[in-house]
This record gives sequence, structure tokens and C-alpha cells, in this order.
Amino acid sequence: MTMLPVAILAGGLATRLHPISRSVPKALVDVAGRPFVKRQLELLASQGVRHVVLCVGYLGEQIRLEVGDRGPHGMEIGYSFDGPCLLGTAGALRQALPLLGHRFFVLYGDSYLPIDFRAVEGAFLVSGRPALMTVLRNEGRWDRSNVEFRDGVLVRYDKRQPRAEMTYIDYGLGALSAEVFEGPTGGEPFDLADLYASLSERGLLAGHEVSEKFYEIGSQQGLRDTIEYFRTKEAS
Repeated sequence: MTMLPVAILAGGLATRLHPISRSVPKALVDVAGRPFVKRQLELLASQGVRHVVLCVGYLGEQIRLEVGDRGPHGMEIGYSFDGPCLLGTAGALRQALPLLGHRFFVLYGDSYLPIDFRAVEGAFLVSGRPALMTVLRNEGRWDRSNVEFRDGVLVRYDKRQPRAEMTYIDYGLGALSAEVFEGPTGGEPFDLADLYASLSERGLLAGHEVSEKFYEIGSQQGLRDTIEYFRTKEAS
């Protein structure tokens, strides 16, 4: 079975990584000797992914020059640029739809998620819903919990106003259908977190629980932890 295409959201300013990210986009930050995006692409290739679209903005041309249009195992890589106006994460995905097709994965450009993507794809396709979010039992360990997930059902997601009954967190990998982007946005930046919240309120967001630890380079501490993860992994 051909895996769904993957959109990587890599257009952010990465202000929490200053001064590292003032002249280098977050996707190209060195992580134990390799640009982070190349580690992401290697993971995706190992999962059977054959088509990736990088949604880029800030210093995005550097990413294209470094990565090119082919990844590991002949993976096809496309690019969707924000352009002169900020689009927001969901706006960037909407703009990239012609490159992605009807269904696709989405992950953040600062996340490394060592899980079984094929299991997530299967859960998405059998859910009957136009969107799916992977969730991890969190209970406030890594960040504020923002998902209420009970008996295998995603009851509610809300990043803006989390509630006490929310003990899970958005793990960082989603699966979406193009139909969720239909309708006007008024030309304003459009955030993926708000799209997820709206879908959950309407019962249109499926959930898939994972248990593996995630790694991220969105913060200085996260970067240090991720570097240590790869150094340990590669030394073993």
C-alpha cells in the first residue's frame, strides 16, 4: 500500500531558538551532525513515505537548496512557499493542497515522531472522519494537556482553553482530508490548532493513541534532548 503524502510545516520564525535560527531556518538546525529536516526525511522514508511537501516561509530557499527535490530512497520532495503574507499553519496547508491531493499526513517541522505511520494511516482510513489527530497521554508532563480522549474517542481538543479533564496532548502527527479546508477564511492567517478545535467540536476529528516519546527542536531544551537522543541511538 502506498503511504499518504506528508506535509511538513517548516515556515516558522523559530524565535525560541535564537540566536541559532537568525540566519538558519529551524529545519536546517544541526542535530548531532545532520540538518534536522534530513533526519525527518530519513524517518519518513523508513516508514514507506514516497512523497513529501515542505511548507516553507522564513529562509525557505535555504531549505530547498539544501534538500533538493529528491530524498532518501528516491522520495519526491515538493515545496510550497508562504509568499509575502503570513498564512498560518492551516493556511499554508490549504495553499499546498494542489501538491498533496485529497488525503495526507501533516507534521510540524520541529518534531521527530518515531511511531508506526502505517498504523496511523489505517486508523484514519477506517475512522470515517475527515481528520485524525495522534494523541499521547500527558497529564501535564511535557506541556499543558489539550485533548480529552476517552475509550478510544477524541472528545475535544482545545489548545487555547484547556480543561481539567484533558489529560492527553496533541502528539504532532495528523491526517487530513482536503475537504476540511473548504469555506472562506477572510484572507486572515489560519491556524491548524483552530481548525482541529473546530473539527473536534463538530465530532469530525478522530483520535489515535500512541505511547512513544516524541522529540522536538522547538525550544533550546528540546534541541538538547533531541541531540542527546540521536547521539545515544547512533552510539549503540
